[in-house]
Amino acid sequence: MTSVLLIYPFFKPAHDRSVFRFPPLGIAYIAACLKHEGYTVQLMDCTYLEKKNAIKQAIAAKAEVVGIYSMVTLSEDALEFAQVLRSQTKLLIAGGPLPTCDPLPFLKVFDVVVSGEGEKTILDLLKVYQMGSDLVSVPGIVFRKTLPQNEKEQLPSITTKTRPFEQNLDRVPFPDRDLLPNKEYQEHSQKKSGYAITTIMSTRGCPFRCEFCSNVIFGGSYRERSAKNVVEEIEQVLKLGYDRISFADDVFTLNKKRVLQICAAVQKRNLHFQWECLGRVDSLDRETAVAMKQAGCFRIYFGIESGNQRILDLMRKQITTQQARDAALIAHQAGMEVGAFFIIGYPGDTTDTILETIRFATSLPVDYLGLTLPYPLPGTPLFERVKFKIHREWHPKENVFSSHTLIFEAGFSPFKLQFGIFKGKMQLLLKKHLGEHSKVLSVFEKSTDWVFRSLR
Repeated sequence: MTSVLLIYPFFKPAHDRSVFRFPPLGIAYIAACLKHEGYTVQLMDCTYLEKKNAIKQAIAAKAEVVGIYSMVTLSEDALEFAQVLRSQTKLLIAGGPLPTCDPLPFLKVFDVVVSGEGEKTILDLLKVYQMGSDLVSVPGIVFRKTLPQNEKEQLPSITTKTRPFEQNLDRVPFPDRDLLPNKEYQEHSQKKSGYAITTIMSTRGCPFRCEFCSNVIFGGSYRERSAKNVVEEIEQVLKLGYDRISFADDVFTLNKKRVLQICAAVQKRNLHFQWECLGRVDSLDRETAVAMKQAGCFRIYFGIESGNQRILDLMRKQITTQQARDAALIAHQAGMEVGAFFIIGYPGDTTDTILETIRFATSLPVDYLGLTLPYPLPGTPLFERVKFKIHREWHPKENVFSSHTLIFEAGFSPFKLQFGIFKGKMQLLLKKHLGEHSKVLSVFEKSTDWVFRSLR
């Protein structure tokens, strides 16, 4: 049987400040499906490896087929692995968000790009490859008949028909976590936060169409796993030694009935663990929030993104600032920690709307505040809107102290927006420690408002 090596080419930064360090569920799902069909599978999660050693291990694996995951932040390392393994690999496959929405750069090195969800596609691809048949019969891929001889050469690519999504997610095997470095992930999260946390994906996709969001893998679909299926995976994860779970769904709270069923099943099976999720502000009511808290939910995050309604409408968020305030208060009153994400410097933002967003964000009962700059991901409407203003590429290793990098002309200097991020986080910190009616907080807010307005 054909041997397969799957690579997740992420290397933990030397100065790793992130508490969000989770395993690559996507290729763990693919590994599970391949093993289920009898293939010999190795999975190389590079998170806790040095690049030199990882490359040596990949070469030593001598796999006939190699699949490499890529997104914007991993593209350089993905292509480097591909170049190194090109001569000894018979079938080199790229997958993930970036190859899905921009396959041609990968086809200069790879044989095939898998578009979207990969479990069924890679099984079909390997069967056709083993039979020596034409790849055109495999739905959901992009390929070239031959590789170009040099980087400038442009050979025609072939895009096969779109593969329909798996509608019954309960039929998909759980991700193969035995192939992941669970000990290292547990040690990392224990050191950073005092508990061992990992991810579970209980739904796939999102039915909404926010302008900045790339949902290319799941193609704008939304599908759910049953409560029973989800809780069975929870039990499996807890047996591995994890004591907290982060649901990696785009919007865990969308279906109230299913959320309540999961909460009830957790309590019925007497499972004791804490968990967190991402919710939409228009899909959380008091009954659901209380049930989630009773079932162990300790934190919920909301992607609110702006405190100005005009900007929210530009983003196509389909929410209101009042819904955002109500949801944050409901979660807080239920006893959960609340996290909220906001974007400043979005196309259409003005100095006034950014200050309005910062005031709004820091007025909410939040325990965690994520303030970021807009990033136009390829394949998104935002990218199409600003692509002619992009003046540089984002490089994952260029900024040791901040992950916020502005790559397009937004009408504001990067320094001004960085100052806005600093201002927002300091305002929340002062509010927590001094109270919202503190004179120090008031002086800080007014003085930094003046500074922010004076910056270009």
